[in-house]
Amino acid sequence: MERNWLDVVSLILIIIGAVNWGLIGFFNLDVISAIFGNMSMITRIIFAVVGIAGIYSLVLFWKLKTEE
Repeated sequence: MERNWLDVVSLILIIIGAVNWGLIGFFNLDVISAIFGNMSMITRIIFAVVGIAGIYSLVLFWKLKTEE
């Protein structure tokens, strides 16, 4: 399967989200909230976009699984 730009952007966003959750779990440090404010509009948008990237990755994973 050929990858497009949306696959790459989705993967980058998922990595950012995973690193942020790891920092929350290990050090109680939410980098996104620290940079953009605690539950400010931009923080909520970033969290929503990362969530959408996660849903997109489920679809991508299903596509890859069915191609085998």
